[in-house]
Amino acid sequence: MKNLVIGPAYPFRGGIADFNEALCTAYNKAGTQSEIVSFSLQYPSFLFPGKSQYDYSDPPEAKIHTLINSINPVTWFKAASFIKKEQPDYLVIRYWLPFMAPALGTIARLSRSGKRTKIIAITDNVIPHEKRPMDRQLTSYFINSCDAFIAMSHSVMTELEEFTGKPKLFLPHPVYDIFGEKVSKPDAIKHLNLDPSFRYMLFFGFIRNYKGLDILLESLIHLKDPKVKLIVAGEFYEDEEKYLEIIRKNNLEEKVIMLKDFIPTTEVKYYFCAADIIVQPYKSATQSGVTQIAYNFGRPMLVTNVGGLAEIVPHGKAGYVVEPEPLGVAEALNDFYTNHREQEFNSAVEILKERFSWKAFVQGSEELVRSI
Repeated sequence: MKNLVIGPAYPFRGGIADFNEALCTAYNKAGTQSEIVSFSLQYPSFLFPGKSQYDYSDPPEAKIHTLINSINPVTWFKAASFIKKEQPDYLVIRYWLPFMAPALGTIARLSRSGKRTKIIAITDNVIPHEKRPMDRQLTSYFINSCDAFIAMSHSVMTELEEFTGKPKLFLPHPVYDIFGEKVSKPDAIKHLNLDPSFRYMLFFGFIRNYKGLDILLESLIHLKDPKVKLIVAGEFYEDEEKYLEIIRKNNLEEKVIMLKDFIPTTEVKYYFCAADIIVQPYKSATQSGVTQIAYNFGRPMLVTNVGGLAEIVPHGKAGYVVEPEPLGVAEALNDFYTNHREQEFNSAVEILKERFSWKAFVQGSEELVRSI
């Protein structure tokens, strides 16, 4: 079997690129020849809210072909021509944003060879968190170009039902294993130059309204343990002022360590290993790669009862599932620290993470391909 994974990859940064590289590597380990067709331009700079789209740390194992410019249709035809020459048995197209629908939907339509290359899509979001005009029309254009779909949460499965009756399969997001070996908490704290007399919670990843950082900051007002601090490790994709205002208004300066930059791949393990608990107070969600990084490093989580997060983090075992409001978040965090839950939850996380393997994801995707 031979496939091509279509989506962002090195040197583009972020969870989707990390996922595509790990998936391609997993296919090759399973005996399926796999390479990536990636972007030369993903977003025009004026549409990208962060500081940089790139991470030039060590390249991954996967073979990457940089062909697609999201706003240049000429490159869509060139990418499709390359794909047809490669004659893959199937394509795996990553879909996460309606903006990408014209490019990805057109490439899918043009890429079918005489033997009818099968096309499956991994759909992160079908209905985006931040809605814009034409979202549904663009998404329909892409979905109609595919033969089958993988969703990593049941909420996305439900969204897909609104658009198509084609085959679809739920496969949970695998555990990320690309960030290096786990280190001890004291070593991680030392590496990050943190005060070892405090304990630390972690909010990780880029910051947008739907991620609920404001909820988490307001919950700190009700946190009982004065020796606990919050690390916010991620780049702002929106105006940071409203968050800084919450900190100033409630005198939280000594409780929050605010890091406003993208965290390089080589540094990720230190943030997760330094933390007692990973907090995701999202207002809306489908699935999250952050939970799978937490599983990889054996860290308990607090997530909110939105989208597919509660499917991945069993309440009272791997952490907490609460409603997206400050008091509920604070109550869970107070329980965690007052009743010393870390070791109990850590043990459960180590057991639960076994169900999120890349091998299972690859096997499931290939069973889906054979069924269409």
